[in-house]
Amino acid sequence: MKRYCLALDLVDDPQLIDEYEYWHKNGWPEIRESIIDSGIKEMEIYRTGNRLFMIVEAENDFSFERKSKLDATNNKVQEWESLMWKFQRPLPWAKDGEKWMMMMRIFQL
Repeated sequence: MKRYCLALDLVDDPQLIDEYEYWHKNGWPEIRESIIDSGIKEMEIYRTGNRLFMIVEAENDFSFERKSKLDATNNKVQEWESLMWKFQRPLPWAKDGEKWMMMMRIFQL
């Protein structure tokens, strides 16, 4: 099992943040299915202020490149991603079009 940690910012607007949380509490079943089908076994998203932190646990053969290819051919995922851009703001060091940024582990007990 592999673990990945990623970060992303939200638009710093309390109403949009509430709406973003609503969508994640009432997510579309097709999105959940696409996550599982890509090899992800567990996913959690945490928030502090407008900063998001995601923990992903996936099968050993999981890759974000493969997931991106699957997502690109899934109309429902594309619809979801378009909706999410309303709420999300790339981190300052992200390249054009990048959303969730991989975090580097700097400590382990």
